[in-house]
Amino acid sequence: MRNLLYRLIGLKSNQARKILLFDSCDAANDIAFMLNGDRDGCNGVFVDKVDEIAINTAAKLIAAKWCFSGASQAVLDRLTVDNLLQRYAIGERNFVNANLRCAELCSLTLNDVNFSYAKLNYANLSQTNLSKANLTSADIEQANLSDTNLSQSILFRANLQNVDLSRANLRDANLNYACLNNANLSEADLRGAKLSHTDLKSAHLDGAIFDDDSHS
Repeated sequence: MRNLLYRLIGLKSNQARKILLFDSCDAANDIAFMLNGDRDGCNGVFVDKVDEIAINTAAKLIAAKWCFSGASQAVLDRLTVDNLLQRYAIGERNFVNANLRCAELCSLTLNDVNFSYAKLNYANLSQTNLSKANLTSADIEQANLSDTNLSQSILFRANLQNVDLSRANLRDANLNYACLNNANLSEADLRGAKLSHTDLKSAHLDGAIFDDDSHS
């Protein structure tokens, strides 16, 4: 009876506090320590006072995203590489909106995967097979895609700013409306790639291979 009473008192106390939600349980644990808050056992943190400057500073230190509980736009759960590979191995291909920021995904086979709208910025995808992958509107800024197989992939409206695509296989890829500003495309194979309205401003194209149909 006494334990139940303590739990009810604690619940009432927490209800009066603000709840912050983070994109992973580990992030919530770290933030709770930094802000002297209380983790809810999952990805939420109870705080007595909301100091958005302090929260943003702490979140930036561990590359985490956050929102208030009940916010209209929730944060994306961070997908671990192990979980991605386990699900892919049993036949799952749909990873729309996946948060794989900074993930180590080099030298893997992920052909036919659906990473549309995914967060892949700063990820290492070097030498990975992403042939026929759907990366529509994915955020891939500053990722490493060197020697990656992206043949027949869909990169429509993808953010590929400052990406390393050196020696990448982009044959027959759909890069329409993609942003490749300052991307490294040296020695990349772009034969048959669709490049309508593609932003190639300041892109490095030394040794890149094109053909007469690449702008169709």
